[in-house]
Amino acid sequence: MAAGTVRAFLGLGSNIGDRRAALRTAVAAMPDVVAVSPLYETDPVGGPEQDPYFNVVVELETTATPRQLLERCRELEAAADRRRTVRWGPRTLDVDVLLVDDLVVDDDDLVVPHPRMHLRNFVMVPLLDLDPALVVAGYDPATALGQVRSLGPL
Repeated sequence: MAAGTVRAFLGLGSNIGDRRAALRTAVAAMPDVVAVSPLYETDPVGGPEQDPYFNVVVELETTATPRQLLERCRELEAAADRRRTVRWGPRTLDVDVLLVDDLVVDDDDLVVPHPRMHLRNFVMVPLLDLDPALVVAGYDPATALGQVRSLGPL
């Protein structure tokens, strides 16, 4: 990795419209992508009754700060016409900052590492596809939420 770069992981999900196209478009618009996990279909966790999600995790080698990554996530969601009307409700695109090297951020609108990723198989399974040696405190695949079904490459 080049000097000044960090290794970051972003989680992406979609359950409205053409889910695969939404994820492909978002990934294509991201700079610094070095790997994309396989695509998974997952049942929604929490929130209102809704359709299943497609999920992937993207690995970046970037000079962006966690705050800059959050801004990129918001820009990608806006480009996908994301509407925030119901917490954990259906969405055209959801992009979350999961990890940025070993950095820790605890702001009102940004917490890194992502505070609930260890509770969600739909985040952890694709994340561990990209780095099987990664250890995330508290993750237990038997008790984490969300059954995942592999769909192959994005």
